Amino acid sequence: MSILANIRARQRGFQAVSLDFPAAERAAATKALGTRRPFQLLRYFSIAALLSFAVVGVALYLMERRELEFFDNVQQQQSRLFRDAQAELSSETEQAARRSLVKAQEIANVNLTHLFANSLWDAHVAPILIRAQALSLDQCRAGKAGDDKAAQACQGEIGLKLKSLPGFRELDQRAIATMRNSNVFKIKVFDLRGLTIYSSDHSQIGEDKRANAGWRSAVGGKAASELTHRAHFSSFEGVVENRDLISSYIPVRRNNSPEVVGVFEIYSDVTPLLEQVKVSSEQLARLIAANQGRIEQTAKRDFQIAAANAGELLRVVGGLLILLFATLLYIVRRGQAIIDEQRAAQERRIAQEHLWHREKMAAMSALAANVSHETGNALTVIAALGQQLADRLQGDDEAAEAADSIQQQSRRIFSMTRQISAFATVNDRPEYTSVNPVIEAVCYFFSFDRRFRSPIEFRPGQNLPWCDLVPDYLKEVLMNLLPTLSGHITIETGPCAKGVRIRVRVEPDDQPMSAEDESHRASRMEIVGQRVEDMGGTLASGEQGRLFDIELPAVKREDSPH
Repeated sequence: MSILANIRARQRGFQAVSLDFPAAERAAATKALGTRRPFQLLRYFSIAALLSFAVVGVALYLMERRELEFFDNVQQQQSRLFRDAQAELSSETEQAARRSLVKAQEIANVNLTHLFANSLWDAHVAPILIRAQALSLDQCRAGKAGDDKAAQACQGEIGLKLKSLPGFRELDQRAIATMRNSNVFKIKVFDLRGLTIYSSDHSQIGEDKRANAGWRSAVGGKAASELTHRAHFSSFEGVVENRDLISSYIPVRRNNSPEVVGVFEIYSDVTPLLEQVKVSSEQLARLIAANQGRIEQTAKRDFQIAAANAGELLRVVGGLLILLFATLLYIVRRGQAIIDEQRAAQERRIAQEHLWHREKMAAMSALAANVSHETGNALTVIAALGQQLADRLQGDDEAAEAADSIQQQSRRIFSMTRQISAFATVNDRPEYTSVNPVIEAVCYFFSFDRRFRSPIEFRPGQNLPWCDLVPDYLKEVLMNLLPTLSGHITIETGPCAKGVRIRVRVEPDDQPMSAEDESHRASRMEIVGQRVEDMGGTLASGEQGRLFDIELPAVKREDSPH
């Protein structure tokens, strides 16, 4: 069998075996791709949306509670304000009623005073008033300043003298007769010195009222009245109990003269009137309490309505949030399904590309092994014959030169077959290796591919750290990246902070890139990016697709050649 026939037979055998190859390889490739955790859009959205909606719901609830508390506080303040205003109104009303009662009774007492003066003054009061002027108060006032008992004894003596004056009994009888069956319980008459010259309560005759404010006001020409409550009070009809009295000090003028000639003090019983005022005040208080109760009931009902409206608002907003969350969840689930489908399709495509690369490299490896085996034997024979020919034809320069040329070309073919075999070897396990030989093998391979017309210049860096990587991944990266470039390609290697940097720079030619080439380049770049990520590296591009930097991590070991 010829060498070509043997090679073709081996290729047919390899192709027959490769038909069963993708199933196992696809499982391994899918397992390798599965180590990359995809972005779980649905999970993160669900967590973020639930937290966001929960925060919004809690914020709305707290805001509604604060609004209800504010509304309740405002109602309570208004209720307290109304209650205080009503209480103040009730108190002011009662005080106004008392003042009106005092004022009205004062006017009545003034009229009574005029009546008394008209009927009693000239005939009965004036004579006693004139006789009383003969009684000196100096000794009583001097004693009062030093000793109260002496002053009281002095006043008692003056009272006895006044009661013994002629006309006193007639005055007393007429006064009692005039006031009988009226609301006047007591009447007093004072001269301009403050001496009590007459009182329906005889025990008070002779008292000095010079220091009394009511008497001073009346002497000055202005009546003064006061409302008092007395548990016991001596009246015309005897001692009475628990009575409300208005005492009025009223100036007495005669014959239309502005001059005050004396002072009357009249005690009028206003207990029934004051009871009526109290009854009216109590009725007003009950009315105010009823109004306050209605206001509080209305406020309570309004608060319940506001709380119900707030609860309904929260339920409506909560329902809308749930509906919005369900809608967004449906959209995100659809988007997640599309993303998962696209990712699955991308993984299948990348896995298929990887399998195709593996199959292609395996086919090349088998072909290279067959060629190396078949040509190796022939080259060994040719090299041996060339050596024998050189030994036999010693002295013949042309024959020696031909024999030497045969040996050189044999060694060159041997070197080429070894390089092709080393490049085509499939190794998907991490190795501690240098990137320069791998890149050099790929560049050497592309130099034989007539479809790849872009010149490649490789500039290897010196003393580079070694990397733990899968050599086949780096080959796959370069074999997918370089065919997408058009122009003069320069590959440089050097150290970087991460470890090793592989820089691919292209000087583009004048040929524009078609849409089909753009799509092909995009799909190839997906494979490149994933393979770089699988090696733990990073890929960066710049200058509008004319510069690519691949950084791979390096691991320093004790057995490193450096």
